[in-house]
Amino acid sequence: MKIGLADTTFSRFDYAPVVLGALAKSNPKVEVARYTVPGIKDLPVGCKKLFQEKCDIVIACGMVGKMPIDKQCSHEASMGLQAVQLSEGKHILEVFVHMDEAKDDAELASICEDRARKHAENALMLLFDQKMLQGRAGTGRRQGKSDEGPLRTD
Repeated sequence: MKIGLADTTFSRFDYAPVVLGALAKSNPKVEVARYTVPGIKDLPVGCKKLFQEKCDIVIACGMVGKMPIDKQCSHEASMGLQAVQLSEGKHILEVFVHMDEAKDDAELASICEDRARKHAENALMLLFDQKMLQGRAGTGRRQGKSDEGPLRTD
């Protein structure tokens, strides 16, 4: 199996060491291809190129600025990623972190690291361990912050 990693130069966090480290730790035999683009709106084409390199799944990492136009660009990039997923019939795990999710740089870096690592683990489960992923359904898992846990009905 081959996993693609698409990332951007706009991001203030280098997701690659986290993603590559998580993949190597969990499955050292998985092959990884990387494609770096300038910004999040370039990620759909980067992911498409990774699928052309025979990737089975792609992890798309980007950072979204604080301004309203940045939110709009993030939405447009996300729609592009969805279009690529549908055209390829393969998953793209979107690892977008918004700069306004954190109160300072340390918290922002922590969110980036957690979200990237957990999505790398999700990619491996999608490819190799669907039963484990199914066992987590409805458990309130989160990427970037602490898990919420399942709803309590008692």
